[in-house]
Amino acid sequence: MQKTIDDILAESAIRDVHIRYCRANDRRDEDLMRSCFHSDAVIELHEPLTVDAFIDMGRTVLSQYVQTWHNTGNQLVEVDGKTAWAEHYTTSTHRIAAGEDGLECDFIVSGRYIDQMEQRSGEWRIAKRKMLVDFSRSDPAPAATVSLGGQGARDRSDASYAMRLRA
Repeated sequence: MQKTIDDILAESAIRDVHIRYCRANDRRDEDLMRSCFHSDAVIELHEPLTVDAFIDMGRTVLSQYVQTWHNTGNQLVEVDGKTAWAEHYTTSTHRIAAGEDGLECDFIVSGRYIDQMEQRSGEWRIAKRKMLVDFSRSDPAPAATVSLGGQGARDRSDASYAMRLRA
């Protein structure tokens, strides 16, 4: 089936929602996270969660890590009018602080986000999301090497916020 310009624009907007979701995780930006979901969205993990419950859980879980880094790979989006289905492959690294042994650890998760998207009032957001873990592993973190360009931050003090272009 041939795609229309509207389909391609919708696909781009939907992919952008997922990239913003990854950024919101890594910068622990709850406002940005909330902007990815419709207010009545359902997030399926071990149990269905509301957006507020998901953000509350994320606040607790993400605080356990020194750093997180989400990298998105394949993204398949199928648009049908004002609804869409999307599958986003993501590998996320979670740096765990040094334990009693003095070593940091990287917890790496490869998984997929399966989304039902809806366009409401002209804006695409997630209406339902299921998170799937395909595999994970833990590795001892290598000793730090050279830091080029400074250290990232897990909040709005990150340099990316100060350098962001505003319209």
